[in-house]
Amino acid sequence: MTNIGILGTGRVATNLAGKLSAAGHRVTLGGRSPEDTAARTMGLAPRIAFADQRTTARTTDIVINATPGNSSLERLTDLRTELSGKILIDVSNATHDAADGLPGDLCYPGSSLAEKLQAALPDAHVVKTLNTMLFMVMTAPESLTTPPTAYLSGDDEQAKRTVTGLLGDLGWQPERIEDLGDITTARATEAMILAVPHLLRRHGFKPFAVSLAR
Repeated sequence: MTNIGILGTGRVATNLAGKLSAAGHRVTLGGRSPEDTAARTMGLAPRIAFADQRTTARTTDIVINATPGNSSLERLTDLRTELSGKILIDVSNATHDAADGLPGDLCYPGSSLAEKLQAALPDAHVVKTLNTMLFMVMTAPESLTTPPTAYLSGDDEQAKRTVTGLLGDLGWQPERIEDLGDITTARATEAMILAVPHLLRRHGFKPFAVSLAR
């Protein structure tokens, strides 16, 4: 059992919280208003705790960033002390919003949110993963007809091994996890978000992932 904190209270965060809690981990959802979060997610899982984001980052061992990517850097930089020495799993994509509310242009062209987070949080171990799919696939990879791929990017090998274990708890088979290398490789997977709005406009909000075919 691992003590996991999730920063964010939207669909991505609550989906991950439910599956990780069901796998036996102790999970804390960190939001700006813990009381509102608890009320909105009532019945999610009895073992899930609720706290503000600073408390969540300080009191857990592994932290998942599921905050909106276009504001993640500012939010998490403010938690530098709390995140020191911890594994930070970044599942967000940093984009500007298009006119219809779907993802637009990248916030960090030529770089990535994960790289920016690692530079701003040098004492944390940032691992990028699960950002190339719709949120429901993160915890149910077996639901797609074509087996999806979960990509990993990060500088710390032990951190990536730990994250690989958590992916297994979410239902990911080892052969469907692709380690791309250091944190700079996250700019490749983050750029895949550029295809997402076109797919959603064409096919609607149906589960999919950007996968490696062999």
